[in-house]
Amino acid sequence: MGFLIFTLFLFFTVICAERNGPIQTFVIPHSHMDVGWVYTIQESMHAYAANVYSSVTEALTQNKQRKFIAVEQEFFRLWWDSVATDKHKKQVRQLLKESRLEFVIGGQVMHDEAVTDLDDEILQLTEGHGFLYETFGVRPRFSWHVDPFGASATTPVLFALAGFHAHLISRIDYDLKDGMQKSKKLQFVWRGSPSLKEQQEIFTHTMDQFSYCTPSYLPFSNSSGFYWNGVALFPDPPKNGIYPNMSLPVTKETLHSYAKTMVQNIQQRAVWFRTNHVLWPWGCDKQFYNSSVQFSNMDPLVEYINQNSKEFGVTVQYATLSEYFQAVHQSNLTWEVRGSEDFLPYSTEPFQAWTGFYASRNVLKGIARRASSQLHAVETLFTRYRVNYPDGPVPKEEALQKLKALRWAVSEVQHHDGITGTESPKVSDMYIEHLTQAMMGVEELLAALFLLPQALGTASNSEAFNRQDSHSKGSHQDLEQHIIVYNPLAWNTTAIINVTVTFPMASVFDDQGQPVPAQTQSSADSNMTYDLFIVVDLGGLQHRKYLIKFSEKPSKEGSLTHQAWVVSFKRLNVSQELKTGRRLLPVLNECYKIMLDQDTNLLHSITDRHEKRTVRMSQDFWEYQVNGNVSAGPISDNYIFSANGSAVRAYKAVKMDIVPGKIITEIRQYFYREEADAEYTYSVTTRVPQSFPRGRLCYRLEQSYSLGPLVVNTEAVLRTKTSLKNNRTLFTDDNGYQMMKRPSRTFVNDTVARNYYPMVRMAYIEDDSSRLVLLSERAHGVSSQSEGELEVMLHRRLWNNQEWTLGYNLTLNDSSVVRPVLWMTLGSLAATSSLYQREALELQHRPVVMPIDRPQKAWRKEPRTRSPIRSVVLPDNLHLLTLSVPGWVYNSNHTLHLRNIETGTPGSTQPDYDRVLLRIMHLYEKGEDPVLSQPSTINMKEVLRGMGEVRALEERSLTGTWDIADLQRWKWKASEDPGRGVSVGVKRSSVGVRGEFNVTISPKEIRTFFVYFKLK
Repeated sequence: MGFLIFTLFLFFTVICAERNGPIQTFVIPHSHMDVGWVYTIQESMHAYAANVYSSVTEALTQNKQRKFIAVEQEFFRLWWDSVATDKHKKQVRQLLKESRLEFVIGGQVMHDEAVTDLDDEILQLTEGHGFLYETFGVRPRFSWHVDPFGASATTPVLFALAGFHAHLISRIDYDLKDGMQKSKKLQFVWRGSPSLKEQQEIFTHTMDQFSYCTPSYLPFSNSSGFYWNGVALFPDPPKNGIYPNMSLPVTKETLHSYAKTMVQNIQQRAVWFRTNHVLWPWGCDKQFYNSSVQFSNMDPLVEYINQNSKEFGVTVQYATLSEYFQAVHQSNLTWEVRGSEDFLPYSTEPFQAWTGFYASRNVLKGIARRASSQLHAVETLFTRYRVNYPDGPVPKEEALQKLKALRWAVSEVQHHDGITGTESPKVSDMYIEHLTQAMMGVEELLAALFLLPQALGTASNSEAFNRQDSHSKGSHQDLEQHIIVYNPLAWNTTAIINVTVTFPMASVFDDQGQPVPAQTQSSADSNMTYDLFIVVDLGGLQHRKYLIKFSEKPSKEGSLTHQAWVVSFKRLNVSQELKTGRRLLPVLNECYKIMLDQDTNLLHSITDRHEKRTVRMSQDFWEYQVNGNVSAGPISDNYIFSANGSAVRAYKAVKMDIVPGKIITEIRQYFYREEADAEYTYSVTTRVPQSFPRGRLCYRLEQSYSLGPLVVNTEAVLRTKTSLKNNRTLFTDDNGYQMMKRPSRTFVNDTVARNYYPMVRMAYIEDDSSRLVLLSERAHGVSSQSEGELEVMLHRRLWNNQEWTLGYNLTLNDSSVVRPVLWMTLGSLAATSSLYQREALELQHRPVVMPIDRPQKAWRKEPRTRSPIRSVVLPDNLHLLTLSVPGWVYNSNHTLHLRNIETGTPGSTQPDYDRVLLRIMHLYEKGEDPVLSQPSTINMKEVLRGMGEVRALEERSLTGTWDIADLQRWKWKASEDPGRGVSVGVKRSSVGVRGEFNVTISPKEIRTFFVYFKLK
């Protein structure tokens, strides 16, 4: 009893300490500016975005009390480069000095957190931070992630690595937020990584139920409140400056009513937080395009409340986000710790689970990830080229511009209404246009890096790659073609590439003239072409040339090419109850025995030949048929998945072809909606690779799909049903960084939709003996709705009559045919734990194949080719996340950089082509694998010797703007370690030129470096 009384005394003492004096309100002016969504970038810049920065700059300059936070960098950069006057730019620099204009997050966009990949989140953050640092010497320290649809546990880790003091989120489950408000738990210390834990923890503030917008209801007016500049007009701003729904002006008659309304809202919010500091966001979507009107109304309101603070019990001040967090930090309270749990999925109401966007606009998701992979490949190749041929014939300025264009496009589409697929069709088209145009430019760069003389070393090679029309005199010679294959990963790899050819027979030789295993077969996509599968052996970051010799007859001279033929099985009606499992057809490789049921043409089972365990397994397509009439019940839309009952089988008949081969065996299954349909609606092609001395190819079953066009108001899923006893629990990745356990949950409403999760790179189910893993090259939604099932939503086509979605054209009437790819692995928990992380990256970063000529008659003499370039190889548990030449103009010495900005020192505005940005990531969690989960020590000089000689190494923050030795982050008292005070984080020494260049990377660490090579 004595302990209980003492505990209650402490509790009430803390409460009193937390409520000491009037409520201190931090009014934070901001404008939420979507980089896309309903309107294109160009439309938004014209209608309001450019005016936001022009008018904010002018309004803040006129009054020293006013402040503003700027968030997404894309609109600001466009304004800075094309709209801002010299006067504006001078004013911006002064406002930054005075800490009245503050950049928060600082990324190119406010990225989505559910369906974005780790690589792209880091890229867009780096793009924005690089611009801010080189232009202003500014390094953001706080996040403002107010609009992504759910919160990932990866994001706080990345923001901590970037040097942030605190993180801010808003959109989490409505019922969860309600509980956190009532218990005053909206603020906590988040340890997003179970391996890094407190090393990369971050204080996190969750916005209350009013989110990032100012409450618009006024009891004394029919107009919205606190939005005196009204609502932005598209396509053109009104010439007279009068916008719709402008709030009632603040006058002598309305001043007290406004003050009373504002104070009541502040007091309501204060109850939900532990300190007497209230964050009051002033703004919303597309606000402050007429900042003088906004501030001229708020200024007297702020002054009036402060003059009557004793009566109101509230003080009010314009503030930046840093001022709010600094006040909370100085309260010196002890905060609860949240572990590596995320806030996904996200629901706003009982029938509004925002899980549909995980699969919306599958085509856009695929192009975005393909662009990201291409960018990684060309960045690494250009970096090698710069180190080895600093004065080579590829113009460095032009190359950097092409890379910057693709960096911009990939960063842009990570916006939370971009890659999510929740934008209007014209905005989706805009993203795709920006991506494809930038990809074309980078493909030109790729060709130049491969084909120009220094790219391959000798003049003879140059001659070989520029043959023109000098053919041999013989008129009956066979044709030949050359390709270059590049491995963009820092691991040695054996891979099977596919080259589409128009000849049925071919022999393949590597750059040493040795025959290479290959296989030809008729293409499933065209009667006019053939698939040529080639087994390639590549070192890390290595490219090699291969010669393809076509012939009319099978070659007898050293060829290792096998010709495979299609075996067809008739179409079977499976809509009726059938006896199954009577006639099983095996397909084998070294790892698996796959049994196909000839009674259905469907998968029957897979045996793990190493573990000698058979798992019953079927795989087919199902559809959720959803409602589009708002008067008839809940609807599905771009964002929301609302299942109108259980999924139904999407086909009545299945046809199968098998192509048995020595390199791969291909299983082609075609699903027909009706038995008599001429065209199939769904298909899956499974490639079963054989094993080769180098590599682990036989573990992966490569599956490519075709879906569509769908019937309207249909959501299509691939359902893999197994005999695994997983208790309806699945595991999905958070942005490709870490795996999250997803137990099945039961809700009063919407249980199907609320058990869907994002799958960015991978998902799996398991029991005590086996694990089934699916790997993806684009984001999807995934669930385990029944025991042993793994269900992936691959495509959606929707229409509804909701006025809001019709008005903005957000109905997702997507009539496209989509062709995603999944890799499937089955094995023991131990075997798959060592495989799936690397396999996911090998799917994401498959070898780049570039034909460098068309089939033509052979030369009389093939020029002698030098040995392949040296490889760069990391240990199996480390991944080369980034290798690029950013081209930033700033000096890595912060003091010198600020001096250069102040003085405009000559040379400080020239890109640095010799500084290499390098990131290395440990792929495994602590305890995940007995060997691979151990810290890994590498000597950076030795690892990078294949590129050149390293002369200096600097360790940096995630986005490169901090020397790691200078980076200090606030520490927050946490309930799990009460002895720790408010000291700064542990400092890590920079690895300098005098050191041994040894670096130890622990589980889940991402280490960032500037590398300087001795140029040749």
